[in-house]
Amino acid sequence: MRDDLFHDWNADGAPARPPWSPELDDETLRDGLQSASAHNPPVERKIEILHLVAGLGIGAADIGMPGAGALAYEHALRLAREIGGSRLPIVPNCAARAVKADIGPVADVQQAAGVRVEAAIFMGSSRIRQVVEDWDLGYLLRTTEEAVTFARGLGLEVMFVTEDTTRTPPDVIHALYRCAIEHGARRVVIADTAGQATPAGVRAIVGFLRRLIEESGEDVKLDWHGHQDRGLAVINAITAFEAGVHRLHGTAFGIGERCGNCPLDTLLVNLKLLGYVGNDLRRLGEYVRTVSAAVGIPVPANWPAVGADAFRTATGVHAATVRKALLSGDTWLANRVYSSVPADEVGGRQVIRVGPMSGRSNILFWLEAHSIQPTDALVEAIFRAAKRSDRILTDEDLLALTRDARP
Repeated sequence: MRDDLFHDWNADGAPARPPWSPELDDETLRDGLQSASAHNPPVERKIEILHLVAGLGIGAADIGMPGAGALAYEHALRLAREIGGSRLPIVPNCAARAVKADIGPVADVQQAAGVRVEAAIFMGSSRIRQVVEDWDLGYLLRTTEEAVTFARGLGLEVMFVTEDTTRTPPDVIHALYRCAIEHGARRVVIADTAGQATPAGVRAIVGFLRRLIEESGEDVKLDWHGHQDRGLAVINAITAFEAGVHRLHGTAFGIGERCGNCPLDTLLVNLKLLGYVGNDLRRLGEYVRTVSAAVGIPVPANWPAVGADAFRTATGVHAATVRKALLSGDTWLANRVYSSVPADEVGGRQVIRVGPMSGRSNILFWLEAHSIQPTDALVEAIFRAAKRSDRILTDEDLLALTRDARP
């Protein structure tokens, strides 16, 4: 073991965790597509994404809201059939409002595809939503009972979701979730719909729901569904698991409504580094890039683990250190000396570029990588050009400089 080369303060302060590994639910193909910038890709692209989801060891996926219209139904059915026909290790779920018109199509998809489909039945719960919609608790309880009973009568497993759970008072949460459980829901979801929660709030509400479930005496799983409005989605999801949640929801590079959902790729990296999962993440970049191309939303260059700059440096000191490790033949060291995320574990590699903040080590690395003899005159010519530049030099720029420097 070489972990003694750096001290991990995270381990020193690590909290207790549940005795189970976190389950994951990929909501890219439904919640992710609610992004105002996203295109709805053809079903063939969705199938491609579904296979990548399975390859990353993600055990559940939201395949759409079949009650939303003919196209949504067609896509959900195709995806459910792909899961069954290809024997993908994924449990599909479909979103549905707490109305029969939405729940019925989920049952139709399950029947037509011949695979079990969870019905993610959702309804608003917070007081602010009640005021806007002119609802009261009596209405919400009647709606919950009718929706869950109807779904169970159609042979559906029910995942009960209250929107805006993290801004809903305890008495309302207790009444609604107890009602849902009493009428057959065997999975319930805490939804941080507006991205309101902080880690302290996550611990409080997860503890509250765990006590409620224990009081019910039923075998009920608890999920966490977080949004990114305050930039806390990843840490909130990790906190939710450590507090006792069974399954965490997210989307590829966090796409979704407003500021988006919890980025499932970043969450996966952190769960693996924490030792909570052992998933093979070498196709993580392929997954994110495939979703990006399908929905028409670019991945930021500095996106963790899979962005173009994740393992790319043009800074002199950093490049010199990475180059020394690479020249020693120690890839393990090179992938960790300036990164907490090992590039090889997520399908990446160290890249050294040349620009205005570079030193001679950057230039030497580039020349060696391109099998070009690094003479003193050539290194100096490139060094001067890099210092005058206002950007990273491209390979074409550097090749031109090598030609110009020849005697």
